Amino acid sequence: MSATSNPVDVHVGNRIRLRRTLLGMSQERLGNALGLTFQQVQKYERGRNRVGASRLYDLACVLDVPVGFFFADLPTQASDADQPDTGNAQGMAEPTASLLSPALPTVAQDDLALLARRETIELVRAYYGIEDSGTRRRVLDLVRSMGAS
Repeated sequence: MSATSNPVDVHVGNRIRLRRTLLGMSQERLGNALGLTFQQVQKYERGRNRVGASRLYDLACVLDVPVGFFFADLPTQASDADQPDTGNAQGMAEPTASLLSPALPTVAQDDLALLARRETIELVRAYYGIEDSGTRRRVLDLVRSMGAS
């Protein structure tokens, strides 16, 4: 294995970590659900180890997301860098990108970093812990007014 991780593996690992933390799940708990150690989960999340297809499917089931979630917002240059040219491959009806994440919105890497922060996750959990939708709306309006300069 080379000294640097493949950008696609790093992206998939970041998406695993994002979903796990949004669910409030520890690496140990995720590992137990998959029959792995928390160290193996760490390696997946850091992109040091590549996630195989069956393991990716298991992760999607445990984390309650479609498999395409792990590839959403994958930068084009990351997916193109290590891929062979398949432009003339026989039997390819659609480009690979549309098969992985059809019509998913694009999110900037900076936005993904903000979403993965513990503070953001705690704020979102607290917000959705407010049962009354009217109160939630007022809290959102308050936060927006405080953030406006």
